[in-house]
Amino acid sequence: MFDAILIDKSEEGQSVSLVKLSPEQLPEGDVLVDVAYSTLNYKDALAITGRSPIVRSFPMVPGIDYSGVVAESAHPDYKPGDRVVLNGWGVGEKHWGGLAGQARARGEWLVPLPETIGLRQAMAIGTAGYTAMLSVMALERHGVTPDKGEIAVTGAAGGVGSVATALLAAAGYDVAAVTGRPEEADYLRSLGARSIVSRGELTEKGRPLAKERWAGAVDVAGGTVLANVLASIRHRGVVAACGLAAGMDLPTTVAPFILRGVTLVGIDSVMCPRPERLEAWRRLSEGLDLKKLDAITTEVALGDVIATAPTLLEGRVRGRIVVPVNPGLG
Repeated sequence: MFDAILIDKSEEGQSVSLVKLSPEQLPEGDVLVDVAYSTLNYKDALAITGRSPIVRSFPMVPGIDYSGVVAESAHPDYKPGDRVVLNGWGVGEKHWGGLAGQARARGEWLVPLPETIGLRQAMAIGTAGYTAMLSVMALERHGVTPDKGEIAVTGAAGGVGSVATALLAAAGYDVAAVTGRPEEADYLRSLGARSIVSRGELTEKGRPLAKERWAGAVDVAGGTVLANVLASIRHRGVVAACGLAAGMDLPTTVAPFILRGVTLVGIDSVMCPRPERLEAWRRLSEGLDLKKLDAITTEVALGDVIATAPTLLEGRVRGRIVVPVNPGLG
């Protein structure tokens, strides 16, 4: 038996509790993983609070990512003792996730953990950090190099934003960290941000085209924030969009695209092809200063996850939330 967060639904509504489960209750999959660490992501918080219909079937163990050690395997690529990480693939939405002592998954969903990254570090990075790396890779793929100019990172004090700021700064980019929390300015500068931009500058409806300001951006906000970022991108600049914290709509015009040749790139971390995942984790193992992970990480016990979820949605959490499940695994 092991502890797990379980979301269920009845005619009375949704319920969430910490329960005991057995391996026999886990869904199908050809690899059984002893979960060392999981995380509490924005999507997990939406699922736990029920504020958005994230969960597609009930009951559900949330946790869109986890790191751990293979306990049993019928997949040719894995054997007991292998260290692995999982991000996305509908885990925590359609397939039971990582906020539990064990998880069963399909082998093709797993990624071997690079030797230089520990199990806890893997979740300090987590889906947020992996998404940040996919965003940086998208900027590079579209020709946005450090010499092109400053890069804006919205929601910079959050999980994706913190890692994106650190990654971009380490790669030589000048980062403009956009945040609604001015008290986090020193923290963001410690990650490598060169300037701090108040989110308030981007939350009101702006002009279709504003003064050219940034060569590119990593946006976790969406909504009016993204519209204003697009309006302020330099000619031939690129924006990697990977979130909707400020809204799902996009009240913009075609002006940035047809008058400045701006490119808007969508970042899908959930169904990202395996080769790109492997490349992202390889790049994370080489391009991220792992010493900075402690500064962007808060630990929350499995039993406290349910109470912490609303705080995350309110934007009052800095960086990443790591959940130690079986920390003794490594």
